[in-house]
Amino acid sequence: MSTVQTAIDIRPFHLDIPEEQLSELRDRIAGTRWPTRELVTDRSQGVQLATTKALAEYWETKYDWRKAEARLNALPQFTTEIDGVEIHFIHVRSRHENALPLIMTHGWPGSVIELLETVGPLTDPTAHGGTAEDAFHLILPSLPGYGYSGEPTELGWDASRTARAWAELMHRLDYTRYVAQGGDVGALVTDLMGRQAVEGLAGYHLNLLTAVLAIGDHLPKESEQERAAAEATKMFRQDGFGYFLEMATRPQTISYALLDSPVALAAWMLDHDTDSYYKISRATGESRRA
Repeated sequence: MSTVQTAIDIRPFHLDIPEEQLSELRDRIAGTRWPTRELVTDRSQGVQLATTKALAEYWETKYDWRKAEARLNALPQFTTEIDGVEIHFIHVRSRHENALPLIMTHGWPGSVIELLETVGPLTDPTAHGGTAEDAFHLILPSLPGYGYSGEPTELGWDASRTARAWAELMHRLDYTRYVAQGGDVGALVTDLMGRQAVEGLAGYHLNLLTAVLAIGDHLPKESEQERAAAEATKMFRQDGFGYFLEMATRPQTISYALLDSPVALAAWMLDHDTDSYYKISRATGESRRA
């Protein structure tokens, strides 16, 4: 079993994507070869053509990456090598002296960007209706292979290994007592930090029950809310599990399409869950009509 290495330098990180890469991306979107339209009126055959075309049009002609880049660069970003992988993370210290360190982990198909709206309220709660006692020093790492973290070059980088890497990251930042939070894949990593009883972890919060797919048939169904949750889990296992199974069993196969075609990547990420899909579909439709 691999062990986490001893401390290595923590280096500042600044994001500056060359303009030619953005231009190439727009060209690749414009050159997409489109399939024929689905034969149904819902998403039962997959991501719908009209939704994907509308999203591609927005991405090619309206989306401003520089705004996202500036938003990231406005925060303190760093990289450090842990267990042979370069880990990217955001580290925002609260101005409140007794703030509690908190490491938050994103999920798939996301990145640290999905957590940026938490930075202000968590690090400076007094500016958002809270008190100094609510303050956190915030650490937002990018999972290995996600965002601006490096890709593992060997087998074994599962959630358990990432959990140990996160404990090492907190040690390098000189945090001896901290808490953790995670959702989706991040929930699994965070849960394993707790199960491994990593040094310094005082508690953790999850917004995904990671074992639910394994115990779905045995979920409680006493209340209306519990029955709705059980039914949603059942539907996901029947109708929304395709992407999960493909990535879990044949990641190399799907990688050719995801890396070569921006629209294939976008469609794959859209095919995540029914609620999110229809919200995005409505948003792109409204954008197209505007």
